[in-house]
Amino acid sequence: MSGNTRIVLALGIFLMASALSAGLLRTAGSHDASLALENLTWPEAEKALKNFTVVLFAVGARTKEHGPHLPLKTDYVMAEYLKNRVAREVPVVWLPTLEYAYYPSFLEYPGSVSIGAETFRNTVLDICRSLRRHGMRKFYVLNTGISTLPPLRAASEELAKADVTMWYLNLLESDKKLPPGLLKQEGGTHADEAETSMMLYIAPELVDMSKALKDYDARPDRKGLTRDPKGEGVYSPSGIWGDPTLATRDKGRVIVEATVEEIVRQVRELMALKTRGPSSVS
Repeated sequence: MSGNTRIVLALGIFLMASALSAGLLRTAGSHDASLALENLTWPEAEKALKNFTVVLFAVGARTKEHGPHLPLKTDYVMAEYLKNRVAREVPVVWLPTLEYAYYPSFLEYPGSVSIGAETFRNTVLDICRSLRRHGMRKFYVLNTGISTLPPLRAASEELAKADVTMWYLNLLESDKKLPPGLLKQEGGTHADEAETSMMLYIAPELVDMSKALKDYDARPDRKGLTRDPKGEGVYSPSGIWGDPTLATRDKGRVIVEATVEEIVRQVRELMALKTRGPSSVS
């Protein structure tokens, strides 16, 4: 690599970092740019909101156990990464990531924090209603959880009564679109082969594979994880449910890129969706 090439590459990386810190990301194939609402003054926000149709915010736990090999902030790291990737592809207004949500399955493990399902639902409702007052009627929640799905569904149904459309990422559905046979583990969905592979792709410096181990309770119809071998939930002394020892960066690339593609598709579909027109704010 020549000296001039290195300078150009370094300049490109610097400019991208500057865009990220400023909250302004140019979208692929578009003259529009995604915008971080938090960086604006309110007069600037009043003008800017008129240029966007979709508000996006992510939900990613910053304090939730992910076994001995991944940090508590795993969901948050993934949410931030996915949010930034999506914002480069489609023009959206984005809000700060919600760092607390409904995660009751992990409370036996120190460091894990959960708020109530109704509290989480109401938080999402209030966020959307706040911006609905200023003309925003389409919202996309980049959801990285599973237990968060029922409260999000309830919030979406409630908002629809006021002609506000709120869609959210359902990982159970998007994961069905992954290539067959990609994952080799016997089963599991937490701190497992998939999540660990994603982190090896997104932030490998945060993964300690020397502490990864298979921990899979195959008994059916159990909810939540438990450290008690006589407990009613999925028995997991490690906090893992699955086999992260099978994780690789290449698998993570496939999962992450497929997830980004699916979110972008959904956001574009939401942008094109017609609404009924002005309605009262509930």
